[in-house]
Amino acid sequence: MAFVVSFIILFVFWMFLSGRFDYFHLSLGIISCAIVAHASHDLLFKDIRAKNRHIEVIRFIKYLPWLFYQIVLANIHVAYLVLHPRTLKLIDPHIIRFKTGLRKDLSLVTFGNSITLTPGTITVLIKEGHYYVHAIDRFVAEGLPGDMEKMVGHIYMED
Repeated sequence: MAFVVSFIILFVFWMFLSGRFDYFHLSLGIISCAIVAHASHDLLFKDIRAKNRHIEVIRFIKYLPWLFYQIVLANIHVAYLVLHPRTLKLIDPHIIRFKTGLRKDLSLVTFGNSITLTPGTITVLIKEGHYYVHAIDRFVAEGLPGDMEKMVGHIYMED
């Protein structure tokens, strides 16, 4: 069941991104999505029969607009840094380390990916509950972990 659901999600996404519906592209999509679904269906649906899975899905969907808003804000900040006449003085890269209160694997990965999706930051390493994150300047570094950790914790009921 998890394979079928993963395949359907991937194939719908494939069709949305490709925008081509001829036999050649659809067959490539089917083959590619089947391979990826076979390799990763247990990652996405590890505990599919968990009691509160539907609540996590709803909370994650509600989290996405907030994450997109943070991405837009971060894009504006990075554009400001890059376009500023004193750009070389403003960009001050840091690698920061902080401990997280998140415990579930899916929470850790979601938080790390959310950080990386936000321009100006890259999650370098997650090890033993510590995140190592590259930040483009001090302002970005001081904002971590921030509200994003609380939001991800709320999704997976770790608050």
